[in-house]
Amino acid sequence: KVGWYNAVLQPAFHLPYPDDTLAFVVLSTPSMFDKALKPFVNKERLKIIRDPVDQCVSHHLSRLKEKFPDQKVDIIFDYEILPSRKPKFLAQTAAHVAGAAYYYQRKDVKHDPWGKKIYGVCIHPKYGGWFAIRGLVLFPDIQVPFLEQSDPVDCVSTEEKRIELLEQFNFHWQDGRYRNIIEVKERYSEEQKTYFATPPAERFRLLGLTQ
Repeated sequence: KVGWYNAVLQPAFHLPYPDDTLAFVVLSTPSMFDKALKPFVNKERLKIIRDPVDQCVSHHLSRLKEKFPDQKVDIIFDYEILPSRKPKFLAQTAAHVAGAAYYYQRKDVKHDPWGKKIYGVCIHPKYGGWFAIRGLVLFPDIQVPFLEQSDPVDCVSTEEKRIELLEQFNFHWQDGRYRNIIEVKERYSEEQKTYFATPPAERFRLLGLTQ
């Protein structure tokens, strides 16, 4: 429910919907690269592609919208920002309140060893850090007052592991070790790792596209 999200954030970040409004958080799993991105690029090869992943997600969520012709459906993508440069929604907070992935933050560590700003990170119980939060799908005309909130799975439950996770994410994020903080069922393929490790301007070549 939108109210779960708004309840944990300052008013500046609130979504402008009634508290009982139904919303879905959309995640991409490791298989998205082969099952969605590559087929999308092959199909759209002759059109202008500026950001393959964003346009692929937009394409699939727009098709989802077509499945509900009688419903108003609002979609907010993770890359969208407001004129103030703030994101349109805080993806990790949304994933946490929806029960999709646990958002580990500085406040989850009792004895804080850091004297600087520390960013939090979501961990999924099945995919660890090998996933992404891509968007929100909202149904403004559907109110669900009786929907019960599910807590996300706390899969990094010890103090030591949480410190290790936040340190790896904040100080060594490039090597991706934080993604394996738990045993995972599936991770990015080597091809996919290479793609996301490549500067955006050079990714077109990997997909066989000209920029």
